[in-house]
Amino acid sequence: MIKNLEQYPIVRDITMGKDDLIKFEELIVNHWESAKIRGPVHLSNGNEDQLIEIFKRIQTTDWVFSTWRNHYHALLKGLDPSWLENEILAGKSITICNIDQQFYSSAIVGSTMSIALGVAKALKMNQSSDKVWCFIGDMSFESGIFYETHKYARNFNLPLYFVVEDNGVSTYTPTVDTWAKQRDIPSDVVYYKYKSKFPHYGTGKWVVF
Repeated sequence: MIKNLEQYPIVRDITMGKDDLIKFEELIVNHWESAKIRGPVHLSNGNEDQLIEIFKRIQTTDWVFSTWRNHYHALLKGLDPSWLENEILAGKSITICNIDQQFYSSAIVGSTMSIALGVAKALKMNQSSDKVWCFIGDMSFESGIFYETHKYARNFNLPLYFVVEDNGVSTYTPTVDTWAKQRDIPSDVVYYKYKSKFPHYGTGKWVVF
C-alpha cells in the first residue's frame, strides 16, 4: 500500500519492469561478491512494485533526490543502466549523481532535503513547470530537517514532494525503538513500507541492534 499517491497524476509510462530492476541488482550483487566493486554498496530489493507506481508520476525533466540506496531510483528516472553499472564499479554506488538528467544522491543522512528545497525554490522563481521529488528513509523522516524543509516548501508553495521509504530501521537500529512512536504522515507525503532481503550494507545478513 502506498499512502497519498492517488493525488499525483500518472504522467508517463515506465518501460523498465520489476524483473528488469531485479536483474540489474543481481548483476551488482555478482560484481560485489566477485570483489569488483571497490567501495561501499547499498542494494535495493522488495520495493520494485511501489517504485514503479511512484515513478509513473515523475516526469523525466523533474529532479529526483535520492539516498545511498539509489540504484532503483536511478534506473526508473531513466539513467542508462550501463552508465550506472560503470559508476557502481568505480565505487560510487552510494553517491550516484547525474546533473544532466536531474538526479542527485548522497550517503549523508538527511543531507539532500535542504538542497532539494533550494532547487524547488529556483524552479518556482524561474516559473518552471518541473517538480522536485525527494526520497528519504523513515529515520530521516523523523528528523528536524524534514520538518523544516517540508514546512517551508508548503508555506511558500514550492514544487517539492517527499517520498518516505519505510524499511523500519536506520542502519541496523529499529526506528520505533529510537522514537517510541512514528510521526503522523502529512497528507501530501507519499509513504510506503517494505522489507528487503539485503542488509543495510553489502549482501550479508541483517543484524539488529
